[in-house]
Amino acid sequence: MYKLLFVDDEVLVREAIRYQMNWAEYGFECIGVSQDGIEALEFVENNRPDVVLTDIGMPFMDGLELTRELAERYPSIKVIILTGYDDFEYAQQAIKLNAVDYILKPVTPEEIGGVLGKLKSELDLSMRERQDYEHLKRHLTESWPLLRERFLERMMTSQMSEKEKGEGWDYFQMNWKGSHVVELVMVVEDFLWSQPVTTSDQQLIWFAVYNVTQEIVSKHTGAVVFRDRDNRVLTLLSHADPIELQEEALRLAEEIHQVVTSILPAKVSIGIGDVAELGSNVSNAHQTALWALEYRFVIGPNSIIRLSDMVQRHRHEVFPIITWESELITKLKTGTKEEMEVWVTRLFAALRDQLYPGDVCHIYLQRLVLTLMHTLYEVNNNHVQSPQHAENPIQKIAKFSTLLDTEEWMRNLCVEALLEIKSMRQDYNLLQIAKAIAFFKANFNDPELSIKSVSSHISMSTSYFSMLFKQNKGKTFIEFVTHERMEKAKELLNLTSMKSYEIAYEVGYSDPHYFSGAFKKHTGDSPTDYRLKMTTEKA
Repeated sequence: MYKLLFVDDEVLVREAIRYQMNWAEYGFECIGVSQDGIEALEFVENNRPDVVLTDIGMPFMDGLELTRELAERYPSIKVIILTGYDDFEYAQQAIKLNAVDYILKPVTPEEIGGVLGKLKSELDLSMRERQDYEHLKRHLTESWPLLRERFLERMMTSQMSEKEKGEGWDYFQMNWKGSHVVELVMVVEDFLWSQPVTTSDQQLIWFAVYNVTQEIVSKHTGAVVFRDRDNRVLTLLSHADPIELQEEALRLAEEIHQVVTSILPAKVSIGIGDVAELGSNVSNAHQTALWALEYRFVIGPNSIIRLSDMVQRHRHEVFPIITWESELITKLKTGTKEEMEVWVTRLFAALRDQLYPGDVCHIYLQRLVLTLMHTLYEVNNNHVQSPQHAENPIQKIAKFSTLLDTEEWMRNLCVEALLEIKSMRQDYNLLQIAKAIAFFKANFNDPELSIKSVSSHISMSTSYFSMLFKQNKGKTFIEFVTHERMEKAKELLNLTSMKSYEIAYEVGYSDPHYFSGAFKKHTGDSPTDYRLKMTTEKA
């Protein structure tokens, strides 16, 4: 129900309209009547109606003056004018003073009801708009902290005009202590709980870290704290003196780190970026703070890392990645397990010594892992083969957060690959020897058969094949061939009546005399004596 005040100096008109109108039918309640403008203003002051229905011609203060006063003092109150034909020009003036409508006398309840019905629709719309506005205003107030965080995050990560920055600083009540700013970025690295950490636990710790940081930073003027979408806690610290600002940032980081790690079950690291101007390059403060955190990979977790310190300590030497790749290939193909472990230790010592940030270390290590996988691929005759891991090594290595953890994994990976290559080579070598023996047996009686022809058949150098055969069979290839041929000759002498020269040809000798000499050297008897001995033994 909307509240209405009726103003008319004629008592009969006042009472008639007041009691004949079914106000509720049109959504209104007549909360009072007044006989002139002065009395009406007093009533409005105490009761604040939504609508004033007023006559124009009244003593002391007429309806036109009342409309003017209401427009100035209470602009939200709607005014409807009752006017006779003689007062019509006054009614037009009242409309200019924001009266919403007028009704010509004499008036009936139906005419008043028609105007009120139209006005109620307007009031309903206005109320809905006002409610929507209040809802948005309330939502804006509730969202203010989040909007502030998003503004600061956008300011530090993207291009923003000076005008937009200034308006944001005013709206979000940011009072900088100077034109220089430095950023501290804090990340939670580990949760120190014995039981499994749930998502709810993580959210609680992240929120607690943020609250503790807020409490500490609130003691510093010209500083703000906010969170980004990666649950990092960022602190912006301002000062007129860039040197003093760096020192203050380090002291603040040490205080935050000490308090957070002493009262919360978490490990955190803080990166401190370079000093930047609050102007167009303010995002440099954010980028350099993130770069500082990259050195956690080498420095280790639970650290405070200032980028300027890392830059001073970095040796600025080019990492000889090609040399390391070459050494890795050599170790994989010809090294021992112990040599490989020493090589990995040297590699990671070099990375620590150079003090590369984490992203650079990851690039170099991924190249070495690719070299390892390519070597496995080559050794396995271009068949895909990699160490038996549930996860791709290239993807796996990118997930390590410290050089120490990566070193242990890399050592295991390289040793495993080395042993796998040895196993593949052993299998391959055995296969090649088997092929050589099969080729020999297929050409058993060929007098032209030689170690050169056999090694050529299996695509190996003569010297490497000789060495490989001796390692696996315990005798030279020539000794093996001679033994096989002599054993076959003994069989033929014992079981057939073939002549000695025929047997020589049968077992691959083109010179019977040479065969006889070789047979006697192998058995201690000439072919003739051996056959006689076997015949005698049978008898």
